[in-house]
Amino acid sequence: MPNLEINSISNKILRFRWIIIAAVALCTVFFSYQISKLTIDADVLSSLPDDDRHAVMLKKIGENFGGNRMGIVILETDNIYKTSVIGHIRQLTDSIGKIEGISSVSSLSNIINIKGGESGIEIGRLVDEYELPQSEEEFKLLRENIASNEMYKGSIVSEDETSCLVVFTLEDKADVNIVARAIVDMSESLNLPEKLYYIGSPMLITYIAELMRKDLTLLLPIAILLIAGILFISFRSVKGVILPLLSAIIAIIWSLGSMSLFGFSMSMISNNIPIILLAIGSAYTIHVVNRVNQLRSSGVEKSIVKALNYVMIPVVLAAITTAIGFVSFIFGAYLEMIVDFGIFTALGTFIACIMAVFFVPSLLEVLPKSSGTKAATNGKIDFFEKWFLTPLTKLLFWYPKTILGIWIVVILISLSGIAFIKRSVDIQEYFQEGNPTREAERIMVEKFGGTKPVFVHFKGNMQNPEVLKTMMKTSAYMEASPDIYTSMSVAKLIAEINLAITGEREVPEDQAMIEQMWFLLDGNEVMNRFVNEDLTEGIIISKFKSPDNDSKIVFSNYMDSFIEENSNADCEIQITGMPFVDITMDQSLINSQMGSISIAIIFVIIIVGLILRSFLNGLYASLPIIAAITILFGVMGLTGISLNIATVLVASVALGIGIDYSIHIISHFNALFKSTGKIENAIQESLKISGKAIIINVVSVSAGFLVLVFSEMVPLQYFGILIAISMVSSSLGAMTLLPALLITIHKKSSSKTS
Repeated sequence: MPNLEINSISNKILRFRWIIIAAVALCTVFFSYQISKLTIDADVLSSLPDDDRHAVMLKKIGENFGGNRMGIVILETDNIYKTSVIGHIRQLTDSIGKIEGISSVSSLSNIINIKGGESGIEIGRLVDEYELPQSEEEFKLLRENIASNEMYKGSIVSEDETSCLVVFTLEDKADVNIVARAIVDMSESLNLPEKLYYIGSPMLITYIAELMRKDLTLLLPIAILLIAGILFISFRSVKGVILPLLSAIIAIIWSLGSMSLFGFSMSMISNNIPIILLAIGSAYTIHVVNRVNQLRSSGVEKSIVKALNYVMIPVVLAAITTAIGFVSFIFGAYLEMIVDFGIFTALGTFIACIMAVFFVPSLLEVLPKSSGTKAATNGKIDFFEKWFLTPLTKLLFWYPKTILGIWIVVILISLSGIAFIKRSVDIQEYFQEGNPTREAERIMVEKFGGTKPVFVHFKGNMQNPEVLKTMMKTSAYMEASPDIYTSMSVAKLIAEINLAITGEREVPEDQAMIEQMWFLLDGNEVMNRFVNEDLTEGIIISKFKSPDNDSKIVFSNYMDSFIEENSNADCEIQITGMPFVDITMDQSLINSQMGSISIAIIFVIIIVGLILRSFLNGLYASLPIIAAITILFGVMGLTGISLNIATVLVASVALGIGIDYSIHIISHFNALFKSTGKIENAIQESLKISGKAIIINVVSVSAGFLVLVFSEMVPLQYFGILIAISMVSSSLGAMTLLPALLITIHKKSSSKTS
């Protein structure tokens, strides 16, 4: 018998149906307006926690040294040392410098040059902007000047002389997307004959944001159309298509509208929210619509109320456990974007549940019943029962132990694959092979020593010889690493001036002499990049080459030991940069993955156990999804799919969506087994009631996620594939592993009782 309280709630939902429909409509209009103000922020740095050491240091460097967000335009041609090419470099450099939000820009055409002459030390530019080199002798001299300067060798012109860099830095408060887009538009408007590539965090952030917009505007409608087609084939009714999609779309609108309302931005993680909510929102409604259709086809009166009595607890329970899976991202997540993803996906899940339990039944009550629904529904159910559900039930009772054995073998194979899982936090993996951004990364690694910025921060008197010597010593130590090619600092500029005077490339012992040299440099814009205004802080700027995380850890340990030995009260040294952020992010992938899954599974067992009044039921319901997650990780290990910022979400998303199937099966099994006492009848009816909805849901969800295969962002392609795999495996687990386990356990209990 249905619970009296649930029956009362079901009747009240239909009684206040017009109020519910009106409230949903008004809220949807309100949140739709909020979405128009939603912004996209693909910047990983802005997602770093405020109390993180590297986040604090990077922010400080950005404030004190003209920004920490460096971008690069690579100009590639057959030979850089041509008058026309250098003219184009100057044109590009000057144009970028005029863009609002740019704090500095440097290239071959404006870089500082220190040389000695008969009239003393001259500090000017490496290339005279008014008299570009013309003759072979002038180009030979330019080559020699670059090759002899340790700061410039391999950092502005590649050794094969085919590529040149224009390096720019954004002001700390500049809008990254606006500035980066302005640079690309301006560069393209120059119509230069050379090939241009764009790299560096501002360009990556902007490109990823554009890809996100493209995915949302192109792939989401395709997913909706695909799911609509599957729903129509399954239900053969307009309501069977419209209601699941409508509830899902409303959940998406409310969730994204709330994100905008509370001042959050879309990130490279949260752009998955719409496709996930499309799956979740349609799933809950599919169960409601399917049960209503079953009861109507049987001629049951008050079919909507009775359908709600059956599915309300499983749907609400599925929503709670799904939300727990998403909220679990809060624990152990390093990036705020992952925390935000968890919060708003959990919110969207509850909204989808409300739509399925309140809004959809209200609409079903006011909409006219479709003529011929009974026949159409009967025909479809007969098909499912005849060709899938009935044979499956027989198979389960004939070979329960064999089915369990097959699952054990699959799980063991998957466990062996887990050992081979690779982790990666390299943002370049977001782009496909052959993509211009990926090609730019290759050029930077092969010809310019990489793209990941490294900053060594010094606190002390920047005109003190000992402080400057420590900077030189640090540079030399860094450059001994195979992943650091060159570095730049004010100490190197002083050493270059000293070379022009004394012939020795070193920092002078006399502070008064350093102060005189400083006077020559004073006013040059490059100084703002190396020292602060009161000369109490300075930085070394370098680039890290290897994308490999182990290399980053080795370099971190290598530098930590040096800093510990050389940092003192007169010269405090700290190091930061993207390699160190990557190390922390990599570790957080493990912490976040293990923490979120463990917390989610424990809470699922407890909550399902409490609601179904049996700890064992909670444990049984979780076993299929644990098996599905094991298979998921096994596939990742065996196929070489990396655990990264995007794929780290898959297991918890799969748990959240996939647990739905087991909850419906075990909820109906418990109710039927209590009323009939017959295992076979309970299993058969459970599969009959929920089986069709599970099949429809898994096919539509998998199809929706597989649309992500067409995304231009590689991790999202893998995300879609892995979710589809987990949905198939979790549904198979709910419809084979769980029933086989229940049959085996109850048969043993029956034999012991008899």
